[in-house]
Amino acid sequence: MRTDSSPGTLPAREHLPAGDAGAPVLDVVIPVYNEEKDLQPCVLRLHEHLKRTFPYAFRITIADNASTDTTPQVASRLEAEIAEVSNFRLEQKGRGRALRTVWSASDAPILAYMDVDLSTDLNALLPLVAPLISGHSDLAIGSRLARSSRVVRGPKREFISRSYNLILRGSLQARFSDAQCGFKAIRRDVAQQLLPMVEDTGWFFDTEMLVIAERAGLRIHEVPVDWVDDPDSTVHIVKTATEDLKGVWRVGKALASGSLPLDRIARPFGDDPRDREIQDVPKGLARQLVGFCVVGGLSTLFYLLLYSVFRQFGGSQVANALALLVSAVANTAANRRLTFGVRGGGGAVKHQAQGLVVFGIGLALTSGSLAALNAASSDPAHSTELAVLIAANLAATVLRFLLFRAWVFPERHESTVVASHTPSSHTQSSPTFSTASRQQPLHPPLPTRTGANHFSYDTQFRAGEVADQSRRDATMQLQPVRPSDNTPGDPR
Repeated sequence: MRTDSSPGTLPAREHLPAGDAGAPVLDVVIPVYNEEKDLQPCVLRLHEHLKRTFPYAFRITIADNASTDTTPQVASRLEAEIAEVSNFRLEQKGRGRALRTVWSASDAPILAYMDVDLSTDLNALLPLVAPLISGHSDLAIGSRLARSSRVVRGPKREFISRSYNLILRGSLQARFSDAQCGFKAIRRDVAQQLLPMVEDTGWFFDTEMLVIAERAGLRIHEVPVDWVDDPDSTVHIVKTATEDLKGVWRVGKALASGSLPLDRIARPFGDDPRDREIQDVPKGLARQLVGFCVVGGLSTLFYLLLYSVFRQFGGSQVANALALLVSAVANTAANRRLTFGVRGGGGAVKHQAQGLVVFGIGLALTSGSLAALNAASSDPAHSTELAVLIAANLAATVLRFLLFRAWVFPERHESTVVASHTPSSHTQSSPTFSTASRQQPLHPPLPTRTGANHFSYDTQFRAGEVADQSRRDATMQLQPVRPSDNTPGDPR
């Protein structure tokens, strides 16, 4: 169940058809800071590899974030010499800031990035982006920790990497295997919704993006990679690790409080087979039943414990009423969050008030059962009282679930995303998506492209701001670029 604050959903995944296109399919970003030595060999090697192996149009974007050496001059020279290379400069440091800015302005449907040292073997690039082009996945990451990965690096970095990923699994319940590998890709329509939710502008940017995407239910594809450590890396391990741990704490706190609007990047019904309508079975019923039973079982144990405690200080009716009241408040809060998926504080008071009405009905059932027991026996045993209360609570539980589902937390019929497709005998059209009653939040203008290889930025992109809602559909007409038969082989 989505909350009222949800502004909409992502369109269903679509395969990017080959055809005529005015923009490249893939935009590979290389964030750099003082990389005058490695930048040119990296770009030349990557460009040669893409020209030889990648079947679609592409762009290589150099993202210089406040370099103080001759990196800007090297980048400008590469841009002038190679048509597929573009360059822009930020006056502030931060790999995350550079990626967010370039990805937000790019017109390519598939966005990727890799480190300038090219530690990851380029043969993994096509497997990385292929699931995004096909529409199978939303994000893709290279993994150095997969069983079939072949990695060469020292024990210190190996220990740090594995320890960090264990921390992510233990604290944020992350299921992806490698958050720090500098080899990732994302669909543009996903990035436009996801990037405003990512606050970090440094090295934790990757991790935060992946955690939010995974919690929102997006599909993350992992590619085992061949990776060789760069002994000349300028990354400060201790400082980076400290900042990463601070980021883990911040994101964990946001997830626990429900302050992240994860519904913003949910997929529409029909894209997830679990959301499809099943004849004679209400949508989500099985999942809600499991959650309700778990919460109900724990609530019953909590209720019986409270009843036993209160019974020591008063009669059975008073003990039953107090125990049921306290457990009912806890039960409503738990079902609200865990069973019916309502996050945030909106409507919490109303839900608790409705829960108290349901509590009143349960109180009538259990109190009536106790009254009947006392009428039948003037001094019933404590175990008999508990048995009667368990039976009465089972009946009250069934009724509580029905009331919760139909009245307290009913299914919300939100704006429906409709896809219309008009096929033609000669051309392949892209589906268009329209949404009804969608609120348009205020937002600053995003960076705009002023030329074939240049960017212009009207304002600095800030974390937490909502990206432009009036965006074009990610499905484009693409023109494959076929590698030439006489293209020289990879010099590696």
